[in-house]
Amino acid sequence: MNAIYKYTLMSLLGIALLTACSEDRLETSPSTAVATGEMTLSSSKAIAAIDGMYRFLYMYGYTSGWQHEEFGLSAINLAADLMGEDHIQAKSGSGWFYYDYLYDVKGDFSHNQGRPYGVWNFFYTLISNANYVTSAEDTMEGSSDDVKYVVGQAYAIRAFSYFMLAQWYARTLVGHENEPCVPIYTEPTTKETQGKPRETTAKVYEQIDADIARAEALLSATSRVRESKSHLGLAEIYGLKARIAQVEEKWDVALTAATNAISEASSEGVQIASVSQFAGLNNVSAANVMWGMKIISDQATMYASFFTHMDKAQGKYGASAPQQISRSLYAKMGEKDERRAWWNPEDADNGDNGYQQEKFKFLNYQTWEGDYIFMRIEEMYLVKAEAECMLGQDDAAQQTLNTLIGTRDKNYECTKTGKDLGKLTSDKTNSLREEIINQRRIELWGEFGRIYDIRRLHQGFERKTEDGHPSSAVDPDFADPESYKWVMVIPQSEFDGNVNMDLNKDQNPFD
Repeated sequence: MNAIYKYTLMSLLGIALLTACSEDRLETSPSTAVATGEMTLSSSKAIAAIDGMYRFLYMYGYTSGWQHEEFGLSAINLAADLMGEDHIQAKSGSGWFYYDYLYDVKGDFSHNQGRPYGVWNFFYTLISNANYVTSAEDTMEGSSDDVKYVVGQAYAIRAFSYFMLAQWYARTLVGHENEPCVPIYTEPTTKETQGKPRETTAKVYEQIDADIARAEALLSATSRVRESKSHLGLAEIYGLKARIAQVEEKWDVALTAATNAISEASSEGVQIASVSQFAGLNNVSAANVMWGMKIISDQATMYASFFTHMDKAQGKYGASAPQQISRSLYAKMGEKDERRAWWNPEDADNGDNGYQQEKFKFLNYQTWEGDYIFMRIEEMYLVKAEAECMLGQDDAAQQTLNTLIGTRDKNYECTKTGKDLGKLTSDKTNSLREEIINQRRIELWGEFGRIYDIRRLHQGFERKTEDGHPSSAVDPDFADPESYKWVMVIPQSEFDGNVNMDLNKDQNPFD
């Protein structure tokens, strides 16, 4: 069986979405008929499939085990955050995420569970299903607005999925354009489809750019309004485009995309919120949320959930494995910075480690409810400021940064200039760009995935015991920005099912 084919776990017709705790999974069902032209996909059925893909973003059960640390996109970003220097998990607790923090998960590549397989399987599941929708663009039945809406969603999901795969399974784009990345599939797959070889990182980003551009074109041309914040609208497409352009170091594109994201989101009533207005980061209805998943009680995944690991609620994983900020990052906030409320330096469990997080809290402890937030408008201001800085527009960057951080600290004012960064994230240059990145580290702590930024910035980093990291988490290899240490290995199952990938030639380094 071709490897990509088996990742089609959801029915395109919305007949059988993956359900929590279910081991009953479809491979392809009616989607195979779509691929062979034996049936026509209607926009209403495609929308049901898109709904299933969005629900997949917060479900667990997509691998054969270790489900309590595999609960969708938030789990993947939490692992990426723990791989940096700002987020501390000083205690193993039940073991979940602790080995991501220690960089000790690559050995799981031979299992159909764990981080190597879980991330690969997760995003190729989305890609496989998106391909059935994009391939039906010219033949899909339904109104023009509905077709553009649903196909645009599919292109965006595919762009985002390849973008995330590239960040996990290859070194960052700039400087490594011709290195191997991941296989590209853009057509529906069946049991007979032959697996493809790894494409270069440059080729993968060409596909990402093409897909996000197509999503933008389609969603710009439809009058259909997205159902909820769980779906991607035009503002969020611009937001994803801004993220992609940051990694590509296309700063003019990043500036335009971030500016458009702010403008479009603002027209929908989304705006910067004070810290007190979105306490707990658990409600997609908050004024500053652009994209996120509403988690209702009957869809809550209990122990296999983001807030179970973050919140210190009694009996939850966060109590036995507290999530903490590093002492040095906490110290970068001004004394009047309202974000200090996100961490507690006086918590009894801090010990010699970092400071306990209070940023992420259950919306309802009893029902395990808490919404997952994937994009906030504040991020777009930070992208805009960085892009302005990189384009030599220091005055504009200062103004953008002051507009945002002034809502957190009334005494804040940035007058710095320049774009120099240190070789290590702890090396100080006192440049404007460094200040923007530091504010980004504080603002997006625990929700974005710090290692993604470290990679694109070509920096190494340090973990120090005096900063709160346990000695077991300190490693000198973190200092090398060219390291493969934070490039994930490819799961054995891909080599078993893909004749065009050779374990001896195509596997990423293990060290």
